[in-house]
Amino acid sequence: MAGICSSSTLSSVSNFRTSRLVETHSRRTIPGKPLHRRNVNIKAEVTYVNADEAKKLIAVEGYTILDVRDSSQYNRAHIKSCYHVPLFVENQDNDFGTIIKRTLHNNFSGLFFGLPFTKLNPDFVQSVKSQFSPESKLLLVCQEGLRSSAAANQLDQAGFQSIACITSGLQKVKPGTFDSVGTTELQDAGKAGLVTVQGKISAVLGTVLVCAYLFITFFPEQAEKLLQFAPTS
Repeated sequence: MAGICSSSTLSSVSNFRTSRLVETHSRRTIPGKPLHRRNVNIKAEVTYVNADEAKKLIAVEGYTILDVRDSSQYNRAHIKSCYHVPLFVENQDNDFGTIIKRTLHNNFSGLFFGLPFTKLNPDFVQSVKSQFSPESKLLLVCQEGLRSSAAANQLDQAGFQSIACITSGLQKVKPGTFDSVGTTELQDAGKAGLVTVQGKISAVLGTVLVCAYLFITFFPEQAEKLLQFAPTS
């Protein structure tokens, strides 16, 4: 006789975490004796919190911070006592296609924004598993919030049940919210390359132009004499 299957989904919501309880029933009829089988699986969902809620998760619920940024941003600034497993690692492959892409990257994004040329870390999940059990409570952090979401999805699929991320990443965290280690503030760890000196260059040029204008305005005769010494084409 054909089997009959039915499924039902129950949801439970807490202050910080949402989980789905998926219950599946299957029933087969064997001549003279019915057989019932019941499977219950718990599917955890990623929790998104702001910085203040993240501090509560750490202090009250015992979450551990896992930084998934690349090494360059991590070294500039990271939360004290956090763990580091990068979702992306530097791409040092030497095939022709990668060399072309790396050259283009280094001359644009790398030069102006200081971004390293990276690729997805193939050992990310395994590296996390080597340090944490699936029952561990992990707060994933990155600079903008995108990599932590992608990392959370991978860990969720790998069976981790308590995962949280900071919405919009460390770039939105106010100075002093977390004890940090590094040469800059957490929210500035993603800034590198020429963009970091652009503001200083603009300020210097602006100061020079203002001083030149004031000099010409208040000392026109001296300015005219100086202009006479300027080379002409």
